[in-house]
Amino acid sequence: MYKVLVLVPFPMDETNLRKREQQLQAVSLGPGIQFEFNAVRIAPANYVSQQDALLADIGMMEAGLAAEEAGYDALCIDTVSDAGMAVLRSVLTIPVIGAGRHAMLTALMLGDSFSILSMWDRWNPLYRKILAELGLAHKCASMRAANLVPNNQVLLGGREAEVFPVLRDVALRCIEEDGADVIVLGSTTMHEAHAYLAQQLPVPVINPGPLSYRLAQNALQLGLSHSRATYPEPLAPRLDTYKAMGLAL
Repeated sequence: MYKVLVLVPFPMDETNLRKREQQLQAVSLGPGIQFEFNAVRIAPANYVSQQDALLADIGMMEAGLAAEEAGYDALCIDTVSDAGMAVLRSVLTIPVIGAGRHAMLTALMLGDSFSILSMWDRWNPLYRKILAELGLAHKCASMRAANLVPNNQVLLGGREAEVFPVLRDVALRCIEEDGADVIVLGSTTMHEAHAYLAQQLPVPVINPGPLSYRLAQNALQLGLSHSRATYPEPLAPRLDTYKAMGLAL
C-alpha cells in the first residue's frame, strides 16, 4: 500500500480540510494507494506578494520535511503556486509533485497552447513565475480571472450559481479570443467548478489537484523521482530551524 501526503497550504479546521479531500472524488486511483491531507501551520493569508511566497515555502517545508521519515511514499503540494516544492525536493528522495507546473505540462500533452483561468488576477505573478521557470510563457495563450473574491477555507460552496457561469464566460474568452486549446484551473480551490466547466467548454479543462494525485501514483509505480542534478541536497541541512518555527506558533 502506497501512502501519499497531500499538503494543504493554509491552516484550517477538519470541516474545511474535508472540502480539500473531495478532490479525490474526481480521479479513479484504484486500490493500493492511500492519500492523507494535512494542513500546514505556517502560511500567509493569501498568495499575492513576495513575502507571502517566502512564508508559503517555509510553511510547506516545516509541514513536509518529515514526510519520508514518517513512512510516506510521495508528497503532493495542494496549490498551483507549487509552494515549497523545490525546497522539499532538496531534502526528500520521495517524489514531490507540484500541482501548478504539472498541470501546465499536461496541458501541452493535449494541445498546443493553454490559458490559465483563475478567480483573481492578483494570482497572476504566481503563474508567471512557473511559466518562466519552465520556459513556457510563449505557450500560455492568456491568463484571465473572474475577479471574484476567493475563499481558501470554504472554497466555492454555496456560491455555485454566482461563480460557475462567470468562470465559464471568462474561459470562453480564453478559447475564442485568445486561442487557448486547453484551460488550466488556476487554483486547487476551484476544483468544485471543474465538472461544470468540463461539460460546458469545447476544450479540455485541467483540474490540477486530482492530476497531481495521479502523477504521484504514476511516479511510484514507475519508480521515478526528481533528479539530484536539479535538486541537490544541502551541504548543511538546518531542518531543526524549520521545526522550531512550527513549534513556536
